Amino acid sequence: MKNKIYSCILSGLLISLLHGLMTSGVFAAETFIPPGKIKYPRLDFKLPRAERILLKNGMVLFYLQDRELPVVSISALVRTGSMYDPPGKEGLAELTAYVMRTGGTAKLDSGEIDERFDLLAASPSISMSLDSAFVNFSFFKSDLDPCLDLLSQILREPAFEETKLQLALSLKKEELRRITDNPQKLAFREFNRLLYPDDPRGRYFTTASLQNIQRKDLMAFHREYFYPANMMIAISGDISKKEAVNKIRQYFGHWNDSRHALDVPSPPKQTRHGIFFLRKELPQSTVVSGEFTVSKVHPDYYAFSILDFIIGSGGFPSRIFTAVRNNEGLAYSAGSFYRARTHYGVFGTYAFTKTSSTFQSLHLINDILHDVTTGSITEKELDWAKKSMLNSFIFSFEQPGQIAVQQMTLTYDRLPDDYLMTYRKKIDAVTRNDLKRVAAKYLNEKKRLTLIVGDTDQFGKLPENWEQPVLISPQQ
Repeated sequence: MKNKIYSCILSGLLISLLHGLMTSGVFAAETFIPPGKIKYPRLDFKLPRAERILLKNGMVLFYLQDRELPVVSISALVRTGSMYDPPGKEGLAELTAYVMRTGGTAKLDSGEIDERFDLLAASPSISMSLDSAFVNFSFFKSDLDPCLDLLSQILREPAFEETKLQLALSLKKEELRRITDNPQKLAFREFNRLLYPDDPRGRYFTTASLQNIQRKDLMAFHREYFYPANMMIAISGDISKKEAVNKIRQYFGHWNDSRHALDVPSPPKQTRHGIFFLRKELPQSTVVSGEFTVSKVHPDYYAFSILDFIIGSGGFPSRIFTAVRNNEGLAYSAGSFYRARTHYGVFGTYAFTKTSSTFQSLHLINDILHDVTTGSITEKELDWAKKSMLNSFIFSFEQPGQIAVQQMTLTYDRLPDDYLMTYRKKIDAVTRNDLKRVAAKYLNEKKRLTLIVGDTDQFGKLPENWEQPVLISPQQ
């Protein structure tokens, strides 16, 4: 009974206290400002800059500190790529990158290398693209010396063990055998071959080219392209600038070579155009179209990037996805892509559609491309594209390692030093008139290359205004 009395007294006192505080003004009115009237300080995104350091042997180092975690990240770019494969030995660049990691070094065999990486719970990845090799490696700060030692051995003195090469060749041959089971991968591979006629960018490995590759070829390719001045390294994380420079010098500084970095390769020549068929009995077709367009350093790069986003690379709201997939239900995936490089760019569209709607899908995409050249893009579409691209740009710098790699890539591509700093301003400055102008200037149906992979006998009647398609066969 007494407990109930005390409880009632305490409740009454609490209510009286709260009432007194509210009526006395202790809870000021500004404490309860409506959400819509709350004022925040203006958000200002300031991009940190990695410091660029040139070593005596010609290697370029990019450094950015981050003490948040006891981790160090290292990335490297090497000026090489599959486009440097010798004729008749296509696949050599990719095999070199793969066996560099798996095939041991001059000091340690492959088993010892793997065992040490297992103990460190870390392992570098080495990949080869069309025009670069990329290395990525993250590890605990406490393992800095053993990890750098292993990485330097792999990059400087790979052994390319014969057994590991034969295993890599077997995997490549199996990949080649299975590519016919992946019509989309097959379509884009053959599209690249047609896009770059008589150009090393359009070549790819075959059974015959793989049979021509020997261990001595990997060693020669490594000597040709892996040397200090042809390589850039980005290092970030829980490490001071002094320690980073000293450690890179310790493990890479005595790697000397008098050669300079390779020049940026010349842009490809005029592509083929027209319509090409690759016959494959499937219930679905893969349609890929494209043409050459502006490079990363061209003033129209920013407007064309927005144009591509609105046309098809912007996902669900983009025009191709909305028209081909959402409105007409003709494809389970459709869109566009823009690959901007230093001296040129490639713009293309794609659709994965059922066989009976192959021509209809392609016709609809071509209509969309023609429509944007008339200035049909709205202010709403432009505003959506700008906001989406700028937000994506900001969130691409969440980690210091990303920032260091971005700046390394800019130097690799020989872009202006202020590229990242001015990107948002230049994107924001694009107008609807700019989009109309670049669309009319660069989207040219007469120069467009189109490849369709599918059951050609089931496509139906060829549209009257089309030129006669050329039937091609994939190389094996």
